[in-house]
Amino acid sequence: MLEKVLIANRGEIALRILRACKELGIRTVAAHSKADADLMHVQLADETLCIGPNPSNQSYLNIPALISAMEVSDAMAVHPGYGFLAENADFAEQVEQSGFVFIGPTPAVIRLMGDKVSAIEAMRKAGVPTVPGSNGSLTDDSERTYQLARDIGYPVIIKAAAGGGGRGMRVVHNEAHLLKAVSITQSEAKAAFGDATVYMEKFLENPRHVEVQVLADGQGNAIHLGDRDCSLQRRHQKVLEEAPAPGISESARQEVFEACVKACIDIGYRGAGTFEFLYEDGRFYFIEMNTRVQVEHPITEMITGVDIVKEQLLIASGQPLRYRQEDIQFHGHAFECRINAEDSKTFMPSPGKVTNYHPPGGNGIRVDSHLYSGYSVPPHYDSLIAKIISHAPTRSEALARMRNALDELIIEGIRSNIDLHRDLVTDTGFEQGGVNIHYLEKKLGL
Repeated sequence: MLEKVLIANRGEIALRILRACKELGIRTVAAHSKADADLMHVQLADETLCIGPNPSNQSYLNIPALISAMEVSDAMAVHPGYGFLAENADFAEQVEQSGFVFIGPTPAVIRLMGDKVSAIEAMRKAGVPTVPGSNGSLTDDSERTYQLARDIGYPVIIKAAAGGGGRGMRVVHNEAHLLKAVSITQSEAKAAFGDATVYMEKFLENPRHVEVQVLADGQGNAIHLGDRDCSLQRRHQKVLEEAPAPGISESARQEVFEACVKACIDIGYRGAGTFEFLYEDGRFYFIEMNTRVQVEHPITEMITGVDIVKEQLLIASGQPLRYRQEDIQFHGHAFECRINAEDSKTFMPSPGKVTNYHPPGGNGIRVDSHLYSGYSVPPHYDSLIAKIISHAPTRSEALARMRNALDELIIEGIRSNIDLHRDLVTDTGFEQGGVNIHYLEKKLGL
């Protein structure tokens, strides 16, 4: 077992990691910026180390500072959480070269899955269904680009190979705009990611966003923990998620589950990971893999009873996977609302002091949050301040519990998007289930 883990993150996920470590008897080191000295997990950790000033590029993204923090604290491993350096292959490599354990996949696998072109090729080989596309990067050969688009069929989407978070992509509806779109996306990709490589895919008009959670030990064992629907999005950022995804046939489900498990074994995957798909007309299309724990992992934990973060720690300790697929039983339905420090209508960030905080409770309600009354939300980082999770035997019961929870939730002193979520969980279209990725933006008039 790992004796001491450095938590290289902040907010609710840092607290989530700390709690899992404490359950396993692992000592914790909270690496934090100056702005985050008052975070809940910093106050609860066995040791704390300030790794730099408020800007994330001088603290949470500062690889030398994090390596030094591990050396000074004698931590055996680092948990990167999500965001920041969680999917940075160079960081994982430097951690391992320095003699420490990176709690996540190997650097080689992070690189493989971080490049969308190589990821799609690897998935195709493993039998995971993919979107019809260029099967590799686009070249300077204009005629080849034109022919690829004709073969795929318009509309197509040009994507940056190193892209993510909804950035580095452009939809093309006809041949007249194709080459210009490729050129612009290449320039944007170079500026944003340092890599101008782009590729082409069929643009699906009204898909859902469905993802599959997996666990693998890097020793030839892998399982899936079911799926999640994350279709309620604004500007490609998830807002509300549920598990399992409603309205999907069991045959389609099992086929994609088995393909994901096989892919994990084929690429030698280690740790927790998520295969993200677009789902349309009864078919799954792979888009990317997140080689880390997801923000929405709690809803999977609620329907399976598996502690995903604890399993990450055990796998990183070198232990084989504790579960076989037949051990995983699915129970009920779960929702997660992402509560952000932002205005519900304008979406403007709202940092500041929380004067009053009252989390909801009751049967089937879970709250993952670092908030407390008197805490000041800093302006330097992501606006996520809480995740409200509901679980019940049926989807309708879980939704009713979420409505009650949102009514009970009090956050004063700053603005939050609670009202947006209250609106969403009473929305008739969402109540029916199976909305597509454009639903929320259309509802908001964006």
